[in-house]
Order: sequence, then structure tokens, then C-alpha cells
Amino acid sequence: MAQNLALDPAESPPPGRPRAALRIASEGAPVDLAAAERAAADFLAALGISLDREGLRETPARMARAYAELLAPRPFHLTTFPNDEGYDELVLARAIPFRTVCEHHLLPFSGVAHVGYLPADRIVGLSKLARLTEHFGARPQTQERLTRQIADSLDAHLAPRGAGVVLEAEHSCMTHRGVRALGAKTVTSALLGALRADPRSRAEFFALAGVPG
Repeated sequence: MAQNLALDPAESPPPGRPRAALRIASEGAPVDLAAAERAAADFLAALGISLDREGLRETPARMARAYAELLAPRPFHLTTFPNDEGYDELVLARAIPFRTVCEHHLLPFSGVAHVGYLPADRIVGLSKLARLTEHFGARPQTQERLTRQIADSLDAHLAPRGAGVVLEAEHSCMTHRGVRALGAKTVTSALLGALRADPRSRAEFFALAGVPG
């Protein structure tokens, strides 16, 4: 399921001005729940699971709806505002819950995201940091890619002096199968601009996020 980032024509900023309200849109093939339900039934049957029992009869339909929900991003506006006060310190939304599915096994992984930036001419509505995380999580993912997509999008459309993202997640493909490393967490980071280049800004970001730098 492909997504794009599109700016509404009516919202186009004057030349040289940062974008004020970016419409985060989704596009892709329409969802066919009936086909997904049939495929889920075939999948379970191929694994030797009988659907005759009452508790399993509706499982293919529930599976189809569950994955459709997991992989359905909601379009939204990445609202920004003029930085009239000239605020130049770090803005950080910490411990944003997220969930997605790994592209290798289509098993869930979930955790928290710490998303921050150093403002320039504009600031962003704080709830949009969580919405941006949710948006990129609504597709088969790797944690590395998800981390970078959030940081790159924030950097491209807010034009801050720096942007940073840290994800801490538990992968069920590692905790419930294979090595079965229960409780193991994976930490990834993406730092851009001053948060990458300036050691003091980098250290402040990791300290406020509560992650060892």
C-alpha cells in the first residue's frame, strides 16, 4: 500500500516560505476484504487449522479486517505555525506509542517513539508528531526505515534546524518465534541537521528522550 506526501494547491506557500499545512495523503489499490478473507481461510487451511469449530468460523474475516486496519493510514494535515516568539530550543514529544507490522513476517512490532526538532521559522502542532509516527507505521515496515521516514518527513516539510527520532520497540517476530528473546527491545535513531552535527544538541536530545547517547 503506497502513500505519498502532497501539498494542497490552496495551501502552497509563497516562494521561499516554509509550508504551512501539508496534507499527508494516502494512495494505493483499494482494499478487497472478501478476497482477503478467502485468502486467510486458504492460509489457515494450508497450515492444518480446521475452521469447523465455532470459535474459528469467523477467524478469516476477522484476520482480514484486522490487517486492513493495521495497514490503513489516515490522511491528515501536518499543521505548522509561525515561530513568532523565536523559540530556538529543542521541542520533543516523548514516548509516543506506535504499532506496525514487520515486512519480513507480517508480525506486529510496537513500542514508543521520541520525536523532536530544533525550530527555525515555523513550529508544528504537537499532536502532529504522533500522527506522523502513526502514518508511517501503517504499512509493512522495518524499524530502521520507519525511524528514518519520520525524521526525513519532519525535516523536509518543517525545515527545522535539526530533527531527531528514536524508536524503542519489541518485535514479536523475535520474541514469539525463532530465538524467542522475550523482553528484548530494539533501539534505532535518526538525527538530522544540528542534532547530528552538534555534540551538545545531540546529547541534549538523547538525554531528554531518556535514551543513552
